[in-house]
Amino acid sequence: MTALWIFIGGGLGSLARFGISKMVGLWSQSSFPLATFISNMLACALLVLIVYLLPAKSESPWLQSFLIIGFCGGFSTFSTFSYENYLLFSNGQWQMAALNIILSLGIGIGVMLTLLSKGNQ
Repeated sequence: MTALWIFIGGGLGSLARFGISKMVGLWSQSSFPLATFISNMLACALLVLIVYLLPAKSESPWLQSFLIIGFCGGFSTFSTFSYENYLLFSNGQWQMAALNIILSLGIGIGVMLTLLSKGNQ
């Protein structure tokens, strides 16, 4: 049954990422991969909130699987992040690729550290 919840969560997370890609595409024509960046940062923040709000020994382990593995896993995307950086490098946009890598990792890890450290106080 857990696998079904992960499957449903992953599908919903992927649809949410697709929606963000479509919305960002309407107002941004930048070569910076903004949609992937936004999806990944929101997934980091959401993951922190889930970990913070749901106790480790939740009475609903299916909910953790649905949200953490399923939704956040489908919503964030390391493969697209990697591919977009490859394209930037291939097109000679080294500075844009470096900016994407630094911002994505720096802000993503920063969000995790900041929010989780506040939750442990």
